[in-house]
Amino acid sequence: MATTAELFEEPFVADEYIERLAWRTPGGGSRGGEAFDPKRLLEEFVNHIQELQVMDERIQRKVEKLEQQCQKEAKEFAKKVQELQKSNQVAFQHFQELDEHISYVATKVCHLGDQLEGVNTPRQRAVEAQKLMKYFNEFLDGELKSDVFTNSEKIKEAADIIQKLHLIAQELPFDRFSEVKSKIASKYHDLECQLIQEFTNAQQRGEISRMREVAAVLLHFKGYSHCVDVYIKQCQEGAFLRNDVFEDAAILCQRVNKQVGEVFSNPETVLAKLIQNIFEVKLQSYVKDQLEEHRKSDAEQYLKNLYDLYTRTTNLSSKLMEFNLGTDKQTFLSKLIKSIFISYLENYIEVEIGYLKTRSAMILQRYYDSKNHQKRSIGTGGIQDLKERIRQRTNLPLGPSIDTHGETFLSQEVVVNLLQETKQAFERCHRLSDPSDLPKNAFRIFSMLVEFLCTEHIDYALETGLAGIPSSDSRSANLYFLDVVHQANTIFHLFDKQFNDHLMPLISSSPKLSECLQKKKDIIEQMEVKLDMGIDRTLNCMIGQMKHILAAEQKKTDFKPEDENNVLIQYTNACVKVCGYVRKQVEKIRNSMDGKNVDTVLMELGVRFHRLIYEHLQQYSYSCMGGMLAICDVAEYRKCAKDFKIPLVLQLFDTLHALCNLLVVAPDNLKQVCSGEQLANLDKNILHSFVQLRADYRSARLARHFS
Repeated sequence: MATTAELFEEPFVADEYIERLAWRTPGGGSRGGEAFDPKRLLEEFVNHIQELQVMDERIQRKVEKLEQQCQKEAKEFAKKVQELQKSNQVAFQHFQELDEHISYVATKVCHLGDQLEGVNTPRQRAVEAQKLMKYFNEFLDGELKSDVFTNSEKIKEAADIIQKLHLIAQELPFDRFSEVKSKIASKYHDLECQLIQEFTNAQQRGEISRMREVAAVLLHFKGYSHCVDVYIKQCQEGAFLRNDVFEDAAILCQRVNKQVGEVFSNPETVLAKLIQNIFEVKLQSYVKDQLEEHRKSDAEQYLKNLYDLYTRTTNLSSKLMEFNLGTDKQTFLSKLIKSIFISYLENYIEVEIGYLKTRSAMILQRYYDSKNHQKRSIGTGGIQDLKERIRQRTNLPLGPSIDTHGETFLSQEVVVNLLQETKQAFERCHRLSDPSDLPKNAFRIFSMLVEFLCTEHIDYALETGLAGIPSSDSRSANLYFLDVVHQANTIFHLFDKQFNDHLMPLISSSPKLSECLQKKKDIIEQMEVKLDMGIDRTLNCMIGQMKHILAAEQKKTDFKPEDENNVLIQYTNACVKVCGYVRKQVEKIRNSMDGKNVDTVLMELGVRFHRLIYEHLQQYSYSCMGGMLAICDVAEYRKCAKDFKIPLVLQLFDTLHALCNLLVVAPDNLKQVCSGEQLANLDKNILHSFVQLRADYRSARLARHFS
């Protein structure tokens, strides 16, 4: 097989190359049914190796020839590079020589220019001085003949000349040149007036380029500021036609800001002067008209207008901060605002406090008038406190309680109105107070809220509610103090929300924070004491009502019936009425309170309820059937106690139910029942006291079980 390049195609793998060689050799494999011929395959391999050696020699010669050719071309290339380097060095030398020559020529030209300037400058000055002397002579002769003074189109050149002559005239002695000085001054004034008039006309026509030219000429005249005043005055013509002077001012400044840079060389000064003029003339006049009208007659409208005007002025100032007004534009604008409002802000807080006091008093009075209620003074002092303590501890009727007819004298509408007024006062205080006075002013407003909301409204309602709670032995069932508690809780949430949302941001970083927190803590603690006192007395009244029900409905024959075999009821009428009353009170307590307060009050009521039933049951003697009925009653009381959802209360009634079992258990089993799980931990005297209530206590000699 001939050796060809296709046998060495990439990728080259030696094993595959041998396989292909053997496959192409006749007898080298099983192709076509031919038998394998190793000799022929060996011969083919030997021949092929020889061919590969020949091919290798041929390729090696070709490689050597290419290497020689490459070395030759490399030498030629290196030679060319050397020649190019030499040429480059020659060119660089020529460039240096040319650069030195150019520098030499430039030096000569500069020197020559300096010499020419040294000659030309004095010459120009001499020519200019000669012209000025010529014009000065015309003023001296009293007749202006030059075209520059007679031709109105050359007013720019005339202005330049007269400005220089005016400076020269300032140096001349008055006694010898008084006449010519007055003529130059007169011409100076006339040209100044003409230029200002020309500027005015150009502004009216809207010719920006002409305005710029005239302003540049007037820049060196004394009347330049008058030119700026004219510009400012004409800018404002027709700019304030709407009712919103602040929006008009912002639009005007926006328009002028785009134009002033094209006209004046010092645009920031001109724009600042325009803004100052707007503040000191337009805005000050507008603010005065709006505030003076209500300053003495209507404090509410005065404060609303002051807040609105100050807010809109500061908003306008924020918009103007975008413009270039010089280095310290913040201070500049702050001074302008202060100049307008200083007379109103000095006594702002006094007006605010006076209005808040009057308004709050009016809101409260209007509410009490709507209830046809004459607000009474709550008695305080030693005698009143003594009466209160005696009445609370002994329930003695020291004077009649006040009948409030179910009125709590708390109104969410009143509270919302007071909080709304205070909220607006806090907002005004934040905006209108000096930063150094802000915490102090905010504290004064908070004190007003505490006085009228907490003291005059909530505290008064609590005192009235306390006075309206009947004594525990009263037959009155009108317990409205829980309604007072419910409304007081709601009001306190609103009060606390305003404290956090509106007062805290104003005092958070000042010493007044601790003072406000302490004041709030004191007033809340004061209210909580009265709420606790009222709730305690209300619970006493509830227990008193239950006593009345039990006294009126419970009969001795209930637990010791005449006919033991003819008892048809499951529980007594007294039990039914007491449970119904208790369930209503539990529901009322849940509706009147929130959080842990509900559980605390219900636990206290449950404990007192249990003690009442416990003491009530010990007043009777029980037959066997009566004991069963007592057990049924206690089971119903226990079912009622589940509504409390207080584990302690349920546990007390479970124990009471177990005690009642002692009323019916067989005498022989009495000791076993007393040692049961629920009664084992109780004092023996308690167990004995219940067993003594049994009708068969003596006959069955039950005392022996406790000896």
